[in-house]
Amino acid sequence: MPFQKVEPEKLSHSVIRQIERLILQGILRPGERLPAERDLADKLGVSRPSLREALADLQVAGLLVARPGAGVFVADVLGSAFSPALTRLFASHDDAVFDYLDFRRDLEALAAERAARLGSDTDLKVIDTLFRRMEAAHGKRNLADEAALDAEFHMAIIEASHNVVMLHMMRSMFELLREGVFYNRQVMFRQRTTRESLLDQHRAIHVALLARDPAGARAAVEAHMDFVRAALADQIKADRNEAVARLRFDHEQERG
Repeated sequence: MPFQKVEPEKLSHSVIRQIERLILQGILRPGERLPAERDLADKLGVSRPSLREALADLQVAGLLVARPGAGVFVADVLGSAFSPALTRLFASHDDAVFDYLDFRRDLEALAAERAARLGSDTDLKVIDTLFRRMEAAHGKRNLADEAALDAEFHMAIIEASHNVVMLHMMRSMFELLREGVFYNRQVMFRQRTTRESLLDQHRAIHVALLARDPAGARAAVEAHMDFVRAALADQIKADRNEAVARLRFDHEQERG
């Protein structure tokens, strides 16, 4: 018969599975410090020796790292989706930038559709809070905060889709975006008309999600990413035109 005796699970194994699940779900993030040993043992309801055993196993597995004098942290489990050499290529070729935007359009539209269907009330509350903060930053003309909240708003939608593969992949992609590998987000917010359009588009996404309208949320994200793509193309063209104009000006100055 294919049955085996059930063995009681060690407490440390239960701790390991709980921490693994929190990392997988994106609740514990790379670089996040775990509570102090005494506090964490109390929260988990286990002895400190059982906790130490679990943390040691998780460090061997590469999910946690101990920093002497600082504590235990979630390891950089995201890393980079791409090698440094490929990242440099992305940064220097416009085709890669537009492929990145197309990729985001497809995945984020799917994430928004899923978030409208599967997101919890708390997920939607987080999205609503971020949008309200984005509106406030817009009113204060705080371009840096508005650009940062734009990224947080999009990530909150991906988190609300409740697909862990999509979550970790897109977090890695957004790290490259924050580092300016693909394009400078703050540049998108310099022109008043662009800022107004972006806020209106985020509002449309926000309204569709809170209405739990999957098709509407998907369409709103697609329209937003199409706008970003067109705006970036215009910006690249304008930058090239300016470079040519400066060359022409400098040449005329030399001739004069």
